Amino acid sequence: MESARNSAAGPRAEALAEQEALLRTLAADAPPPGMAALPDGDDYYRLLLRRFAGDDADPGALRQRLERELARTLARADALFQQIGRHSGSVGARFTALWHDPDGLYPDDDAGRDRAVADMNLLLEAARARLPGAFGPLPPSVSSVHVQRMSRTEEAAGRQGYRQLPEGSRPGSYVVDLNDIRRRPRWTLPAVVHHELLPGHMVQLPIEAAASPHPLRIEYAAAFAEGWAIYAEHLAAAEGAYRGDALGELGLCHWRLFRITRALADLGIHLDGWSHAQALGKLQAWMGEPAYFAPFAADLNRIVLEPALRAAEAMAWLAIEDLSRGRPAIPFHHRLLAHGRMRTDQFRATVESAR
Repeated sequence: MESARNSAAGPRAEALAEQEALLRTLAADAPPPGMAALPDGDDYYRLLLRRFAGDDADPGALRQRLERELARTLARADALFQQIGRHSGSVGARFTALWHDPDGLYPDDDAGRDRAVADMNLLLEAARARLPGAFGPLPPSVSSVHVQRMSRTEEAAGRQGYRQLPEGSRPGSYVVDLNDIRRRPRWTLPAVVHHELLPGHMVQLPIEAAASPHPLRIEYAAAFAEGWAIYAEHLAAAEGAYRGDALGELGLCHWRLFRITRALADLGIHLDGWSHAQALGKLQAWMGEPAYFAPFAADLNRIVLEPALRAAEAMAWLAIEDLSRGRPAIPFHHRLLAHGRMRTDQFRATVESAR
């Protein structure tokens, strides 16, 4: 509003100034951010969680599961830090120290960015080689993907990374944001490859495009695509992607903490009335450093404005991960992906009916 007023003139600027003044007056007496302070806010939040994820959504059960995953992931990160000789401080503090270790950083120049892209493509080749064991035959377009660098114009404009799905003869790609490359340690990139490309979005989305599910299913199973890509990070680890690579697995742990803690913040803000300061303090303690594309303050603002979405994404991921245990990978993945995204109650029934 302030920006719009500053760029306006005459009666329009005056009207915007009046609106801005009114909003500032209202903000002074506003309740804390989130739905907890609103009439029937908790019921509405539960409906939103069902809307984004599935009719089996249970915020209480999800919170308990996330807290268990948080404890387990922090313990695994601690063990990995012990392996690399970093023994003191909280897990969050050790992530911060590791984040700024120059040994793990690329040079802030064209050569450094080109090296990062080349390293990601090497990781992608290894992921591609593991696909048959988890998926069996796949359409050629699924594995014909690569990492590419943004144009210098895009980098200068601060554009975030984006995907280009395969289309016709054009292969799929992930165009990676390396503008602030000193905040992209090399050990954080393997999980990005597994999430954004293989076996993540670039497996699920092309299969979905070929299946052409009803648009309402795309709309009402919104959490599935991100849930699949988070699961894909776990799948790559289970297939041995980090064998002998403690630093790479620490990167996986940090991304996992990001998914867990933003879902906990979603629940905490909207159901328990966490203040912005409370949520910020918890994220900083748990993670140490924010995810590259989601500074803590900005991500909390998104969580306030999009209630239940991050919790729904975590719910979809954990449901897929739980269902995968003890099931042969190829038929499980085929049933889950062949007809496009599904809601959690729908894909649970689909998978469990095949026993």
